[in-house]
Amino acid sequence: MSFQVFGIAVSQGVAIGRAVLVGAGRVDVAHYFVEPDRVAQEVARCEGACAQVAEELVALRDELPADAPPELAALLDVHLMMARDEAFVGGAREWITERRYNAEWALSAQMEALGRQFDEMEDDYLRERKVDLEQVVERILAVLSRQAKGGGESLPAALPRDFGGDDPLLLVASDIAPADLIGFRQGVFRGFITDVGGRTSHTAIVARSMNIPAVVGAREASRLIRQDDWVIIDGDAGIAIVDPSPVVLAEYRFRQRQAELEQERLSLWRHRPAVTLDGHPVEMLANIELPADAEAALAAGAEGVGLFRTEFLFMNRGGKLPTEDEQYLAYRAALENLQGRPLTIRTVDVGADKPLDRSHGSDHQLNPALGLRAIRWSLAEPVMFRQQLRAILRAAQHGPVRLLIPMLAHQSELMEVRSTLDRVRAQWSTHSDQPCPRVDLGIMVEVPAAALILDRVLPWVDFVSIGTNDLIQYTLAIDRADEAVAHLYDPWHPAVLQLIASVIRQARSAGKAVCVCGEMAGDLAFTALLLGLGLRSFSMNPPQITLVKQRILRADAAKLQEMAADVLAHEQPQERARQLGLA
Repeated sequence: MSFQVFGIAVSQGVAIGRAVLVGAGRVDVAHYFVEPDRVAQEVARCEGACAQVAEELVALRDELPADAPPELAALLDVHLMMARDEAFVGGAREWITERRYNAEWALSAQMEALGRQFDEMEDDYLRERKVDLEQVVERILAVLSRQAKGGGESLPAALPRDFGGDDPLLLVASDIAPADLIGFRQGVFRGFITDVGGRTSHTAIVARSMNIPAVVGAREASRLIRQDDWVIIDGDAGIAIVDPSPVVLAEYRFRQRQAELEQERLSLWRHRPAVTLDGHPVEMLANIELPADAEAALAAGAEGVGLFRTEFLFMNRGGKLPTEDEQYLAYRAALENLQGRPLTIRTVDVGADKPLDRSHGSDHQLNPALGLRAIRWSLAEPVMFRQQLRAILRAAQHGPVRLLIPMLAHQSELMEVRSTLDRVRAQWSTHSDQPCPRVDLGIMVEVPAAALILDRVLPWVDFVSIGTNDLIQYTLAIDRADEAVAHLYDPWHPAVLQLIASVIRQARSAGKAVCVCGEMAGDLAFTALLLGLGLRSFSMNPPQITLVKQRILRADAAKLQEMAADVLAHEQPQERARQLGLA
């Protein structure tokens, strides 16, 4: 029976495929497809791990002391029965042979499928046996992980499909960490649905950068949608349609084709300079997460990178930080991909909804968004911070680099950053015959305090970048990752617009470059307003560049300036912008 699940639209487009359910804590299980000639080998891996866990359980049961509670032996027998159960092992084997899932993915998929059966049981005792199944699977996954590490084999998190005839796949989960989503960017999933999240959560931002349709905050999606269900993700309306009728399916396939044709048309604008009708050039930059994204940014028409989110180099590493050389090579690769265009590197911004990893998360903090994150964490870890600065300076030998400091709130923080940077430069002069490269220093204005003391900070920086996502969050006291208050997250709030206008005005008056790198830069509803406020540098996810550029090419900046002033003075800015045709 067909039904709809409603959530928050965070990444536009239509995706159609079969649902792949991933339980909490198993999103980071390796997901990739095996080659046809490796299917038998992968089945053997899976069955071998199950057999090994069965042997371990037998050994544990046999070694129980005589005075052990009988319930413990009974529990081990239940686990042993599950590890040997053909419905479980055979089901995992089927995922491998028919869908070519790797062993870890197949086991997780089968566990989700059987878990649904347990959920539907009326008997409380039988329903609670789902926990036992999960514990057995965790044991088997641990065996596979040890085998991979012991054999020195590095299993990829995701590989592109290089064979035809298989159904496209959609990811359905309670939640997906941004770093886990990065692992899927090579094409395994065409879209995703999560129970939680907001429009400007970092998971949503990464989805837009990957240009895949997504719906978040869908509450019961991971409970209602079943493994292998056919699902349509409508990323424009924030709807997931489960088991669609042939008529609905045909309609959405038509929409997919129309979107493809529109993308082909927009591609003609990619390399045309962004200049308003009255001759104002506008810089079009891209936001990226990984070095390889720089190449895609150029292909989308970017003139450089306005935001390189370096935290993704730090995340999901089991608490082990990247070395200086690892960082240097990543930054250098991004510069080489940019072919002489500027690269703005933001120092690591972990915390809030971007924990360093699962073992170093921020759950212990009462309010992670207000805790030890971004520049606060960097200054609290001086060895790590100096290491990142050294890597950035080394990379700057290979191309133009701008250094961006996130979440600055105090002038003293900027002074400490400059002092640390001076120390790193002094060490460079001591240990190198080459002159230390020039790197422009900038700050992100994403805390209201930074906007209010900007006149004191501007003399000490070369440029300013406005991070609208956090600026809105902190101005309105709204957790942007919480779907329960998503309706209160309002970019059109007068206080937000006044802060943005003030920052642009002050930076331009001081002769300092100013850019917007938050989600507002890529939102067509704000393009005309930002131009009218005097903004001449936009940084956004690469898929949005041609759309925004098209709007800029049709804009008259002088006329927009008067309209923007009108909008700022109005009690309801969004309504006034609509009346003037700006939004």
